[in-house]
Amino acid sequence: MKRILDTLQPIVMAFAVFMMIYLFLFQPHKVDGSSMYPNFHDKEYILTDKVSYRKGSPQRGDVVIFHAPPPANSDYIKRIVGLPGETIMVKSGYVFINGQRLPELYLPTTFLTLEKSFLRDGVPYQIPAGYYMMFGDNRNYSSDSRELGPISKSAIVGKAWVRYWPADKIGLVPHQRYSF
Repeated sequence: MKRILDTLQPIVMAFAVFMMIYLFLFQPHKVDGSSMYPNFHDKEYILTDKVSYRKGSPQRGDVVIFHAPPPANSDYIKRIVGLPGETIMVKSGYVFINGQRLPELYLPTTFLTLEKSFLRDGVPYQIPAGYYMMFGDNRNYSSDSRELGPISKSAIVGKAWVRYWPADKIGLVPHQRYSF
């Protein structure tokens, strides 16, 4: 009996440590679809940092995972483009923040940002406190804040941290930084 307990104890401890890490620190996610192309591809796996936003705030350019609003019953991966209190506008294929065009160097020059049902072309929108505007990188094939509206900070699961599959793309997830 002691031998069985001695064998089970490390297994139970390893499982407990894994569950603590999964529930409170990091969580794996799978990219589902092409909404973040060309920076993320369908069926890639990333590890989500669930700790960073407990002390700090999400920043423009961060790639985040959030709980999609109903009726969707899944997590989405998108990039934060608009912060609380800012005015965002989509106009002539580009994103403007407080009247200044957002430089999106992570997108091919052929990608345009068009209106959707929530964010209309040429119509400014003031982002409420505690909310963020999140867009997919593949703007023509993304269900994002242009359609869903702003996403609350409480819906954010965490920041994409490490891409761990496929093996040839293992590494830290780059997050765009802006000068304004």
